[in-house]
Amino acid sequence: MSLKITGIGIVLMVEVQEEATYVRHHKKKIAFLFSAMRHHAETLRRAGWCVDYVTLDAPNNSGSFTGEVERAIVTCKPDKVLVTEPGEWRVRAAMETWESQFNVPVTILEDDRFIATHAEFQTWAEGRKQLRMEYFYRDMRRKTGLLMDGDQPAGGKWNYDSENRKPAKADLFMPTPLRQAPDEITVEVLDLVAQRFDNHFGDLTPFWFGVTTEQANAALDRFIETALPKFGDYQDAMLEGEKFLYHSLISFYINAGLLDPLEACRRVEAAYEAGAAPLNAAEGFIRQILGWREYMRGIYWAKMPEYAELNFFGHDRPLPGWFWTGDTRMACLRHAIGQTLEHAYAHHIQRLMVTGNFALLAGVDPDAVDAWYLGVYIDAVEWVEITNTRGMSQFADGGIVGTKPYVASANYMKKMGPYCAGCKYKASEKTGPDSCPFNSLYWHFYDRNRDLLAKNPRIGMAYRTWDKMAPEKRAAILETATHHLNNLESL
Repeated sequence: MSLKITGIGIVLMVEVQEEATYVRHHKKKIAFLFSAMRHHAETLRRAGWCVDYVTLDAPNNSGSFTGEVERAIVTCKPDKVLVTEPGEWRVRAAMETWESQFNVPVTILEDDRFIATHAEFQTWAEGRKQLRMEYFYRDMRRKTGLLMDGDQPAGGKWNYDSENRKPAKADLFMPTPLRQAPDEITVEVLDLVAQRFDNHFGDLTPFWFGVTTEQANAALDRFIETALPKFGDYQDAMLEGEKFLYHSLISFYINAGLLDPLEACRRVEAAYEAGAAPLNAAEGFIRQILGWREYMRGIYWAKMPEYAELNFFGHDRPLPGWFWTGDTRMACLRHAIGQTLEHAYAHHIQRLMVTGNFALLAGVDPDAVDAWYLGVYIDAVEWVEITNTRGMSQFADGGIVGTKPYVASANYMKKMGPYCAGCKYKASEKTGPDSCPFNSLYWHFYDRNRDLLAKNPRIGMAYRTWDKMAPEKRAAILETATHHLNNLESL
């Protein structure tokens, strides 16, 4: 934020305990953000800006945004305060009180790290009964000209998602994301995080993320050169022992402002046009940023704060403790949570179809699921986390974001990854204590929510299959599911 004094502009940057602890943020996430902030402060100083940077351990640090703004106003006596819109509704709500609280003009500027403005999204959404990402995405393609041949999409189709669902095999060549050594500033931050947040989730080291614009661009270069060509084919795949596959690992750089989202899309488009990547890969990448990222942000600001209270199914079970430790006998969950502990990262299918799928089938309170996802992933900011979690993953919004709940039995896990082969539970069995919990919980979910879901046209096949089962088979499945639900902590 900027404090404007007559003839002078002071950039205020603060590290505060409140923001680092309101959920149990991963240690690597805290370190990444603090280090990126400190590096950016140095960049601003070299460019001639006056920067007032308050470190977490600075004397008299009040521990909150509002407290540090108040201290700076008392000290500097600015004519006005300029601040960019934050990524969380609660922070914006606090900012809107500052003008009256401190008797200083406060201007909240629009965040220009996005391609669509709030006004553009509102104009698009106005009058629509359903806000579907696909149609918003097409308008964004037209606006930017990305992957367009005149007024038609490149290749004749808007969406190549149907070509992007291949399971991966262990003999594929796997590129590795760029690993960047911590410099002196980052080492200092790592020491601070180790001391102040030792009880937080996850491993702090090894720390290999970039923390500057230059490093973020180098990471994007590596992805385009080594992983983009097969990103489309295998973006939904899971492979034991391979944590990154062909994913870009740049979402946190974009969300932190180290990469420009439109520029990243244009560089991927250029790779396609140069013949260095197929269309399904380029389109799949661009859709995630130009479509999904922008759409989720639009939904967030259009629907908050009420969105954070939505609980369509009335789920209220606590999150199993092993979500924080990875200590479960279910191999797919153990792997996804384990790599999250290690890297503060799991790709979108692991989040949606492994951890999210289980939480939804088990009826976990969406508040607890939100807090977990917001804390454990390095790219999690509430505007993107809650719409993906409470919306797409948990269907707690009743269909604002997605058209149906994303739930699956062990068949999906077996198709998209090799976890089932080494699991304690048997993917082929639907009943009994050794059966995969996903199987019985899948049918239990549909059975208990029939009144809410039966009229959904995308779910009819599931209910027809359930109804065709013999009564004794259905009873055995529900009995097994009840056993699993009563023993979630020991699964």
